[in-house]
Amino acid sequence: MSSLGLLAMMAGAAIAVQAGMNARLGVLLDNALMSTAIAFTASAVLTLMVVLVSTRQYPSFEVIRAVPTHLWTGGVLSSFGVALFYFLIPKMGVGNMMSFALSGQILVATLCSHLGWFDLPAKPVTHIKLIGLLCMIAGIVLVNLDLES
Repeated sequence: MSSLGLLAMMAGAAIAVQAGMNARLGVLLDNALMSTAIAFTASAVLTLMVVLVSTRQYPSFEVIRAVPTHLWTGGVLSSFGVALFYFLIPKMGVGNMMSFALSGQILVATLCSHLGWFDLPAKPVTHIKLIGLLCMIAGIVLVNLDLES
């Protein structure tokens, strides 16, 4: 496995742990949105501190103005997704929730890559990728199958 692959797995592991922790926070506060706000506030403060310490040159006003409007809305999607995580994990369990969430991520990422959205490299969907997606969906069904009921 490459070092980038290992880092990607670490990122996924961190997301799974923090999702469980913050979902529990939402249960204790009886408010998944408050848990989301706390998580994003802590993230914003830490990220801003790291940016202030590590950034040597900031983008010019012209560069900022040239960014397409739709690219500024990613935070809205993040808030929506994270709030749903914190709402659904106490109901589904972190493993089940993450399996469905990762499936949604992979399916949409495959579409984004196939179409080359956001000026990212286009990676066409091949027969092998389709087989992989079908195997993933079958795996999600098996992971979430409750034979004990």
